[in-house]
Amino acid sequence: MKLIASHGETLFQLSKKFNIPFHLLQDANRYVPSELQGGESISIPGYLNNTHIIKSGETEHSISHKANIPLHILRFVNQNQAINPGSTWSLPFRIRTKTVKNQHHYDYHQLVTDLDLLTSIFPFIHIEQIGTSVMGKSIFEIKIGRGPKKIHLNGAFHANEWITSAAIMTALNDYLLALTNEEKMNDLDVSKFYENVTLSVVPMVNPDGVDLVLNGPPHDPYFKEQAVNINEGHTNFSSWKANINGVDLNNQFPAKWKVEKDRKVKHPAPRNFPGEKPLCEPEAKAMADLVEKENFHQVLAFHTQGKVIYWGYDEKEPVIAETIVNEYGRVSGYTPVQTVDSHAGFKDWYIQQYEQPGFTIELGKGISPLPHSQFPSVYEECCNIFLASLYMS
Repeated sequence: MKLIASHGETLFQLSKKFNIPFHLLQDANRYVPSELQGGESISIPGYLNNTHIIKSGETEHSISHKANIPLHILRFVNQNQAINPGSTWSLPFRIRTKTVKNQHHYDYHQLVTDLDLLTSIFPFIHIEQIGTSVMGKSIFEIKIGRGPKKIHLNGAFHANEWITSAAIMTALNDYLLALTNEEKMNDLDVSKFYENVTLSVVPMVNPDGVDLVLNGPPHDPYFKEQAVNINEGHTNFSSWKANINGVDLNNQFPAKWKVEKDRKVKHPAPRNFPGEKPLCEPEAKAMADLVEKENFHQVLAFHTQGKVIYWGYDEKEPVIAETIVNEYGRVSGYTPVQTVDSHAGFKDWYIQQYEQPGFTIELGKGISPLPHSQFPSVYEECCNIFLASLYMS
């Protein structure tokens, strides 16, 4: 919610008036001085604004009671407005429930819709385009927090694992609600996480592939023909893992990439084609560029399925990784697996390159795409690991 500040007010005063943590209000108004000159547009996290046409007989008190808005906030927001029939008043309301709700069909359009809404409610978050997909869709990174420890999470490297995007975004929504309303998550005080950790999230690495699985062939004639040809003439793409070019994005990283190239599919396919060379696909390149730019202390890549957590690569993982993965296993019930005969993945490359803790988390159990009936348990397990990554930092 935005409002126009009066001369002499301070961000600290506004934080008290709206009962919003001061550091969140500061970060939502990074370019506004702490002592306001008047006339500045101020973003108030945790609120949205409705308009109301005053009816005959209505008063400040009756509106406050009916709309469940504290009288002092109602007066403050509408201090220059006459309460006459037909006049328009603002009704600020505090957001206390999730706005990320459409988890059963989490395509790129739903992601963009949710990001727009979360940005308007929680303006202290920072959203940046880190690259584009083959078809030109934005690949978004969400940043939250101001701490020195940098943690990165991502989802939907694989198209038919789109439920990971829904789980991550739902956990993120709950985290933002807990921050603004000063509530706990799983009995944890999350306010200290904001101060200690800078969280980076790329919720949907492979938007073209996700849309292909959920919505069928694209309208663009070139990409439609290409996808159907790669899929051997079939128009059911439910088992498709690759990007729209038929390249497995989690086989694209320069960590013994040639081993995978020599033993896997030799041409574009719905799954298991590592591409013509490492990082030849824009989605994989965007992720590598992000990691190289930010120098994260830990990365977590969410996939499906198996209820396991892969945490080692080529004996380059740090000793602390075992302690961390055991905690992730404890809070989720998942089985830690140190080594597996697989290369060229995002986690593999990260561990090889930086020798920092990296994890591939296989949410749920069954055949991907997992049925929506598994979402409650998938979300709970994802959220538990999400929180553990913050409190162990």
